[in-house]
Amino acid sequence: MQDKVLSVDQSTSGTKALLFDREGNLLGRTDLPHRQITPQGGWVEHDPEEIYRNTVGVVRLLLEQTKTQPEEIAALGISNQRETVLAWDKITGKPVYNAVVWQCSRAEALCRELESDPRARLVPEKTGLNLSPYFSAAKLSWILRNAPGAKEKMAAGNLCCGTVDSWLVWKLTGGKSFKTDYSNASRTELFNINTLEWDEDLCGLFGVDPASLPEPCFSDSLFGETDFDGLFPVPIPIRGVLGDSHGALFGQGCTVPGTAKTTYGTGSSVMMNTGGERVSAKGGLCASIAWGRGGKVQYVLEGNINYTGAVIKWLVDKVGLLQKSREAGEIAASVPSTGGVYLVPAFTGLGAPYWDSDARAILCGMNAATGKAEIVRAAEECIAYQVAEIVSLMREESGVEFVRLCGDGGPTRDHFLMQFQADMNGFPLEVSKIEEASGAGAAYMAGISAGLYDETVLQRGGRTVYSPKMPEGERAALRAGWADAVKKARGPV
Repeated sequence: MQDKVLSVDQSTSGTKALLFDREGNLLGRTDLPHRQITPQGGWVEHDPEEIYRNTVGVVRLLLEQTKTQPEEIAALGISNQRETVLAWDKITGKPVYNAVVWQCSRAEALCRELESDPRARLVPEKTGLNLSPYFSAAKLSWILRNAPGAKEKMAAGNLCCGTVDSWLVWKLTGGKSFKTDYSNASRTELFNINTLEWDEDLCGLFGVDPASLPEPCFSDSLFGETDFDGLFPVPIPIRGVLGDSHGALFGQGCTVPGTAKTTYGTGSSVMMNTGGERVSAKGGLCASIAWGRGGKVQYVLEGNINYTGAVIKWLVDKVGLLQKSREAGEIAASVPSTGGVYLVPAFTGLGAPYWDSDARAILCGMNAATGKAEIVRAAEECIAYQVAEIVSLMREESGVEFVRLCGDGGPTRDHFLMQFQADMNGFPLEVSKIEEASGAGAAYMAGISAGLYDETVLQRGGRTVYSPKMPEGERAALRAGWADAVKKARGPV
């Protein structure tokens, strides 16, 4: 009986395979990491071939671990790291360059160059996004300018360009399907979120031939069939594709206007459903497409943060203050405060709401009493400050009545961080007991599309609620100190 749904969550640090039963319960999960390639400061790349090998690998491991037969699986859903972009030869299937990761800042100079082009003014109007090296288009433009033979292959009609989801769909279907979904397309700066089409003006601005881009589809479409390189005797349909943050929003059941979530990962996405009509983005926020399903699209407001969980990893890998990331919350809680210390993690500039590529990371406010615990606590607190800034903007400027905020991702196990987040927000934070919300969202989208689930699956899992305990005056003082620290990181503006 085909009564299970498989999902692949291809994230910044690794690839996960997850298996769900017909009630939407998680049966098993397997993971494989991939290399973080850093040719120089601020540059981040991934090997697309390694990502694909790991995708097949985690599925093989999952079947073995759960003792599941391929014949039991009804459909596949895919969630993926967004904005990361690559280009590959349509004939050989080989990438012309490594995937350029969403964190990568290499396209800064290119964006400055494009600012003088009259078409640059169309970017926020048509895409809901700010012209920035964060998004896919400028990174893809860099690849086309710098990868040997890329422009020539594009001119000959032999180049495929897309985000990680389209690469996986293309590879999993043996090159038969070259598609993306509306959520991923809306993050490229090449897609018009008003008309739901690749935009000629925007493609021209970045030097991209629209014919090289995948077919944009509703998120619950049939994206093709795959046998995972012969692992499955009979191919299964790919019935759901979502960018990871959109998958988390869906997995958290945030399907009505005013419901919001924050995903804690390497970076963080704070996203609020705004319904069937696009809401104008203000104050450094972005408007995007949540998903398309049932023949309709829903929109979101979003703020993206470059460094959240990655800050704690930095303390482990580069500074050596921690042996493991999970120690951070306990150490932070061992002192009553940072003693006025703030860490602004602008290692590759600042994302929302500043979009300041020139900002640089700072640790400020130290004195002779500052020790390891205060610095670790400052690292933990900076995650909550960044999220709270964006949540405040959404509530103030969206015109949409705020309903609730949900949290998901590995760092939600950190009780200190979650309580401090609720304190900085000033209202409850509902933490999903389904940690892998992105992968769950993709599975639920695929399962609903395949007819295995109904909408009630989105309410599974339960939540832990953190209510604010901090007095308003203390909250205001701490957030004012954070604002001053950010000003120092940005320098003269």
